[in-house]
Amino acid sequence: MQTYIAHYRSPAASDARATGLFEFQSDARAGTKANSRDARLRMLELYGKAAVSWTVDRVERKKASEACQDGQLELDFRPPKKQRVRAKKKEYW
Repeated sequence: MQTYIAHYRSPAASDARATGLFEFQSDARAGTKANSRDARLRMLELYGKAAVSWTVDRVERKKASEACQDGQLELDFRPPKKQRVRAKKKEYW
């Protein structure tokens, strides 16, 4: 299962305006109806009946953290990038 982040918003005419985000997991691909349905169900589980009128604005995939999860160092065996050498400017006297 992939972890996604959903952004929600309450209607503009609501008494208690709410915006925010939450995490949920879904087997469906990003941007599909099944994925947005999973986000809606998770929002209703988290916030209850207050979230019935709220809408899910967008759903994005949660990015993996930069740090290695297993504590291993990453070695890079690629050759170093070549530095571009600029041509010397000629000075005219």
